[in-house]
Amino acid sequence: MASALIDTHCHLDPAYFPAGPDDVLARAEAASVEGFVVVGVGKDLAPARAAVALAGRLPDRVSAAVGVHPHDATSLDDAAYDELARLAAAHEVVAVGEIGLDYHYDHSPRDVQRSVFARLVGLARATKKPIVVHTREAAADTLDVLAAEGAKDVGGIIHCFSEDRAFAERALDLGFYLSFSGIVTFKSATAIHEVARWAPLDRILVETDSPYLAPVPLRGKPCEPAYVVHTAKRVAELRGMAFEDLAQATTRNAEEVFRRRWRAGGPRPTIEG
Repeated sequence: MASALIDTHCHLDPAYFPAGPDDVLARAEAASVEGFVVVGVGKDLAPARAAVALAGRLPDRVSAAVGVHPHDATSLDDAAYDELARLAAAHEVVAVGEIGLDYHYDHSPRDVQRSVFARLVGLARATKKPIVVHTREAAADTLDVLAAEGAKDVGGIIHCFSEDRAFAERALDLGFYLSFSGIVTFKSATAIHEVARWAPLDRILVETDSPYLAPVPLRGKPCEPAYVVHTAKRVAELRGMAFEDLAQATTRNAEEVFRRRWRAGGPRPTIEG
């Protein structure tokens, strides 16, 4: 499928999709979405376990990312860290995340967020896997932690990119990719539009962050991986390029940053590195 896409960040927890992920994934595949990075984060490690189990059951289509969201930073005691480290080392796991800083809600104290973020960057370096970064209203501190903790050694993804070009330039310098969500379809997101137009083609990705942030024309509905097609079409439009070329580029980029190959209906992929 020349125009197949990878949804590089989706949450498929039972809390969001009580009937399970199979119908959700089938709808996405019908829309030519051939690969999925399912992110397991929550108030405990149950979503991480579920993401790894799903990737183990559907290895040709699904990979997992595991981490601790900044909202839940206070949950990371030593026992949780040890289990997370075991999960992160699994073959099915292609990234540590999402991890980072969120100063909008401050559900965890900021000093705890920074400490946990730094610790989990260290875990990514230890497992030699890329980092999936959540950052909201914490741009300077996010970049400082990434630089101080050696995140450039493994690189990763700025998920749900919502910053400006100055932030993007520093993130690119640290070896990160920029992943655009449904926000890029919002009329008011002019700074994100600018970055989507300007960013190097070989360093951009697309995602849904389902069940959040449904793109135009589906705003207000629970988001799901099939909707990444609308995001990719908007990014292609902003860049003045064919959708098929954008799809090929972002799929190639996803395979590069996550060091695996997605081939719908094919044999078990090889995760490199």
